Amino acid sequence: MKFVHLSDLHLGKRVNGFSMVEDQQYILEQILALVAQVRPDGALLAGDLYDKAVPSAEAVALLDDFLVRLSRLCEVFLISGNHDSPERLAFGGRLMERSGVFVSPVYSGAVTPLTRQDAFGPVQLYLLPFVKPAHVRRCFPDLEINSYNDALAAVLSAMEVDPTQRNILMTHQFVTGAAPCDGEDLSVGGTDQVDGTLFDAFDYVALGHLHSPQAVGRESLRYCGSPLKYSFSEARQEKSLTVVELGPKGQVSVSALPLRPLRDMVELRGSYEALTYRGFYQGTAYPESYVHITLTDEEDIPDAVRKLQVIYPYLMKLTYDNRRTQAAGLGEDWEADEQQSPLELLEAFYAAQNGAAMDDAQRVYAQALLETLEEAERCGH
Repeated sequence: MKFVHLSDLHLGKRVNGFSMVEDQQYILEQILALVAQVRPDGALLAGDLYDKAVPSAEAVALLDDFLVRLSRLCEVFLISGNHDSPERLAFGGRLMERSGVFVSPVYSGAVTPLTRQDAFGPVQLYLLPFVKPAHVRRCFPDLEINSYNDALAAVLSAMEVDPTQRNILMTHQFVTGAAPCDGEDLSVGGTDQVDGTLFDAFDYVALGHLHSPQAVGRESLRYCGSPLKYSFSEARQEKSLTVVELGPKGQVSVSALPLRPLRDMVELRGSYEALTYRGFYQGTAYPESYVHITLTDEEDIPDAVRKLQVIYPYLMKLTYDNRRTQAAGLGEDWEADEQQSPLELLEAFYAAQNGAAMDDAQRVYAQALLETLEEAERCGH
């Protein structure tokens, strides 16, 4: 039995202010063409189909068209992720089953498997949407559930999976040992991680949640990754469509078909003069790509963004890496520390822009201004 595995479409997403809808439409067309070539028995869509719980009209239309066309090629099985609203995604699910689209309902304490047959016998397919400990705790009030690992252990135990059967699980969680990318919704300190050994009864686990394609512990415990790059931490990744084939019990093969985006995501570094030299960018895909530019000039380039956009119209991000930013601790890899106070963040920003720390008078003025803004926010102004 053959499946394609997809997740983290994030339809409707904006990246650094750019709408990704055109790019998403392009990659979905490519996926449909590949599915038509592969001719799988089913497609496993492992969550985060939308980027927001209340998606835009464009995103809804895009998913609607994709599901209709995909269902003409094979059966479709989908679950909600942490970005989706499980109630909205499951609406009309029982009606869609007539068209070969099977949607995980809102989790209520039980997961009934769907059984499919091939030459080697039955395959049990379990559709488990993204769940939090609070969700699971309501379903199992007699169990002590304090973590995501506790929650998944309770959920999987209640399924009573027969390990002698061929079993597939679709789920949307963060498995310990997997490598996340920037911008993914992960809990501080790894409290949302679950142990991969919880899934030992399953021949293949179709994971969603992390954007980097990867296996965790074993080849058949797998994140397929997002079909597009959604942060510059993914710039060097190769996106793909995962293909899974189940033979007799214990035999699973996994392969990947490359996906080529409408616009790539690249990082460029150098002086303003070097990056605007025609010989640097001519004949490359840089002017048609989403770009993060790091300028190494010691002095800021006036109106740099507008000037660079003449050559790189999809410039998403501009940073400086020079003696001034390095001395202030704000090199190209610097990110704001969530533990810093607003005043500390403002001081760091001031130092990055001016190459020197605030003096006492400026610090007092800044603190007074921040307090005024906080008071206005509390009063609803």
